[in-house]
Amino acid sequence: MSKLRQMEVFVAVVEAGSFADAATQVGMSAVMVGRHIQSLEKTLNTKLIQRTTRRQSITGEGRLFYQEAKLALEQVSYAFNRVEAVSAEPSGLLRITAPVSLGVSLVGPLVADFMGEYPDVQVELILSNEVVDLYESAFDLGFRISELIGVNLVSRALPPYRMVICAAPRYLAQRPEPTTPEALHQHRLLSHTSWNNRFAWPLKNGSSDVPWPERAVLKSNDGQILLQAAIAGEGILMQPDFLVSAALASGELVRIMDAYAPPPKPVQMVYPRAKKSLPKLNAFVEFVARRMAAGG
Repeated sequence: MSKLRQMEVFVAVVEAGSFADAATQVGMSAVMVGRHIQSLEKTLNTKLIQRTTRRQSITGEGRLFYQEAKLALEQVSYAFNRVEAVSAEPSGLLRITAPVSLGVSLVGPLVADFMGEYPDVQVELILSNEVVDLYESAFDLGFRISELIGVNLVSRALPPYRMVICAAPRYLAQRPEPTTPEALHQHRLLSHTSWNNRFAWPLKNGSSDVPWPERAVLKSNDGQILLQAAIAGEGILMQPDFLVSAALASGELVRIMDAYAPPPKPVQMVYPRAKKSLPKLNAFVEFVARRMAAGG
């Protein structure tokens, strides 16, 4: 195992507070995170993290190593950035984070096309519905569904995130089509697990917000799973337009209750100001901007 990678994993574990959360940040399984930590502790011949079934805590030696590892990683990142900044051609590793549904349906295809045009750039795309600190996690760029952007970040606005309420014709043939938000309580619903108080999509009924009903026949953290269930006629779906557009065009799904759909939310492409001179980053930002201007 690379010592540098072990340091990256250890820093992620300390900052995330758990192996599972760190695994999402570094793009590996929690089991593999544990192996990296064990290997690092064996190399240093000291315990860095104490773990029980309920909690984990960093040892004194672990705290000292964290501080030094953090500085070392920052220096390595700075060295790479300095060299990449003077290179005429985009190259090197570009680390990107995005929300899951947006990442699968929109960012993923953009990344694949971008790599076709810039073969010297390697991309690490990590999907998470948590808001990732780009500085702390050493990401070059992130996609955010939010109006609130930190002052230390540069942002580029993308087309807004619009939700569509829809269902399969076979489902609507068996039940009366709902015409108000209140009527949804009488239907089978397909819901995303990320819908909560922090990231809710309330329906609009005049000047009032009406929450999407809590009860659902299927909940998932993957929009594609919900989409397939809706196409199969299992219930009513509310998901972003870019996820359901193909099914709507083919007639597998039909739009309903457009008048009550939630207002769109802004989508931002953001990156640290300190990295704005990197050719690989600039190339990706401009690539996405061109694609969005051309309609995706």
